[in-house]
Amino acid sequence: MRGKGKATSFDIAYRAGVSQPTVSRALRGSPTVNEQTRQRILQIAHELNYKVDKNASNLRNQQSGTLALLFFEDPTLDDSLINPFFLSMLGSLTRACAVQGYDLLISFQQLSSNWHVEYEDSKKADGLILLGYGDYLEYVSRLELLVEQGTHFVRWGVVLPGQPGVTIGCDNFQGGRDMTRHLLDQGRRNIAFVGHASEHYPEFLERYKGYSDSLRNAGLPVRSDLQIDAFTTERSGFDAVNALIARGVSFDALFCASDLIAIGGMRALADRGIRVPQQVAVAGFDDIPIASFTNPSLSTVQQDTKAAATLLVESLLALIHDEPVQSHTMPATLALRQSTKSS
Repeated sequence: MRGKGKATSFDIAYRAGVSQPTVSRALRGSPTVNEQTRQRILQIAHELNYKVDKNASNLRNQQSGTLALLFFEDPTLDDSLINPFFLSMLGSLTRACAVQGYDLLISFQQLSSNWHVEYEDSKKADGLILLGYGDYLEYVSRLELLVEQGTHFVRWGVVLPGQPGVTIGCDNFQGGRDMTRHLLDQGRRNIAFVGHASEHYPEFLERYKGYSDSLRNAGLPVRSDLQIDAFTTERSGFDAVNALIARGVSFDALFCASDLIAIGGMRALADRGIRVPQQVAVAGFDDIPIASFTNPSLSTVQQDTKAAATLLVESLLALIHDEPVQSHTMPATLALRQSTKSS
């Protein structure tokens, strides 16, 4: 062991009775090192006043020490073209990267661009976190290319069998089922689903499937006239609910596939003098920050953005370090507010 000079990871390994690679894995928080060993290594590192030389480590590993967060365009009322739900994840992702000693490069990508090629060739980042995608059936081919190129990436979205790469997502089916059950418990029987329900938009489809499951379990039919397509914008929700009313179909609740759709839907109801929740209960999905400040406040399905960000970053770093990673579905919870309360 070195007697003088700056302590190294080999010094820690000698004192801990482990290999130097084990020390490296423990210091970066790898789950392959058991907690007792990790704590012993951290204690020895503290005693030796050991500091990780980030630049040297990156050179050895041919890594940049940076992760890239790629937002993809979404239809919005403003020029941002970024879903507010993804913006709510940004702070959590930044903190999760900082905890792991990584910088976060944030980039906005048009769906028409060759982002899957550009980041592989440029080596701007060690791995990619993907948020948003538009039409999933068009997007999935680019995920397949990323896998073929050996790019390290994780994405937020619905977890589907056989899909390329690693996905972290919310249990959309469970969220849809639980919110519909809540509406049924409030005495609502003619519940409309507002949102696309097709394989092109798998999150919405899973929410619709959960909605349908609760209706069937309650002995109620799943009616096609109570489903209407809508994208994730307030305008789309506004137009969809107006179109639903124009059908002449009777409904006493709206389960909207996103909070923005629900907010637009509540505006459409208010314009026609339909009271929420007295005449029509309204529920959303996502729990974006504005949901608790609508009038009435919006009941919604909550996705844990803090836990999601941590899991996305940890999963990506595990991939970068050639450790086994699996896709993971996180539970959804209900945030129940005034818009669904029985009168």
